Amino acid sequence: MSVTSRYRNAWEGFWKDAPDGTGAVLWDAEPALTAGVHLALFEPHMTEPELPVVDIGCGNGTQTRYLGDRFRRVAGIDLAPAAIGLARRHDPGRQVRFVVADATEPADVTGLRRELGQDAQVYLRGVLHQAEPADRGALARTVAALLGERGRAFVVEPAEAAGQLLRTLAEHPEGPPRKLRTVLAHGLATCGIAEAQARELFGSADLDVLASGELPLTTTEYHCDGTRIELPARWLVVGRRG
Repeated sequence: MSVTSRYRNAWEGFWKDAPDGTGAVLWDAEPALTAGVHLALFEPHMTEPELPVVDIGCGNGTQTRYLGDRFRRVAGIDLAPAAIGLARRHDPGRQVRFVVADATEPADVTGLRRELGQDAQVYLRGVLHQAEPADRGALARTVAALLGERGRAFVVEPAEAAGQLLRTLAEHPEGPPRKLRTVLAHGLATCGIAEAQARELFGSADLDVLASGELPLTTTEYHCDGTRIELPARWLVVGRRG
């Protein structure tokens, strides 16, 4: 089952309206504060680090390009053509393979898996909570299909407390921060997801959580006092059951 048209259209509209520059959207923090931190936690769990890496929900590709500097073969996929267009423009050397693909559509996933020709590592940052609830099981199965027997996935999701923080910011008397206002205007999710729910989703796809922990998800926006907004979040390393 593919994602709903509402969901697809919301993301396409968001990326069409997004400024063309690093740090221009809420979650587009510099890689040293995001993918770099995540990779330090992820790499010790990669039993075969030479496998290709797939960034699901890559957006404009900021984090994907960082991964492309560190792994021989990296692909970024997103369901919004506007997002992939931005990602390709920022990667003129074609270091990363950016593909328009719906991660809940079996045909798209099968095609990507065939192109890779082997198991892969998966990077999934802030995607589960953005997916429609009915599509989350399909997304977990996509992760399982790409991992195969040897790959590992690094999953980062805002905690439920993140949703409350964003609601508080949205209700500020002076209005929400500018980049959050854009997220709200396009009807994108601002809720978090419970770790137990994430574990259940991956468990239904015959995957185990091999490691987990807490780590704030850094944004590009700031509180009124000038401190950067960080969302409470959890990370999981997921792999095939032994």
